[in-house]
Amino acid sequence: MSNGATLKGKWFIKLYGEDGQLKDERSGSNVITETGLDFLASFLNSAATGASTFTMRYLAIGTDATAEATSNTALGTELSRTTGTVSYASAQYTVIGTFPAGDGTGAIAEYGLFSSNSAGTIFSRDTEAVINKQAGDTLQVTTEISLS
Repeated sequence: MSNGATLKGKWFIKLYGEDGQLKDERSGSNVITETGLDFLASFLNSAATGASTFTMRYLAIGTDATAEATSNTALGTELSRTTGTVSYASAQYTVIGTFPAGDGTGAIAEYGLFSSNSAGTIFSRDTEAVINKQAGDTLQVTTEISLS
């Protein structure tokens, strides 16, 4: 009898113009990195001691379109990072972050979930077709990590 667990992630990206109207959107699946799995194992190990240093809620965007891989330790070309809003329900961990006008402007192609607001451990990474964020645009990035 097998009782293995599987992690999988999804990303949802929405680009809004200065007028607040939806201009473009993407969605896709990502890979959970080797460092992300190690981070999760470390967190589970430390839970018994009440450690609170394991925060996985920082979303980053970048311009490198190189396909994601389990060996990724960072984004290829990171432009910006933000602290996301976290929620949890029914074995699903969700982080939502917003990159406002003037922040992270460019040809966005990659997304990552990190443990810190700078450097830190990358938990998951996704690449999608380029979404062009203009200076006045707002980009909302959502990642869902499900355990089944």
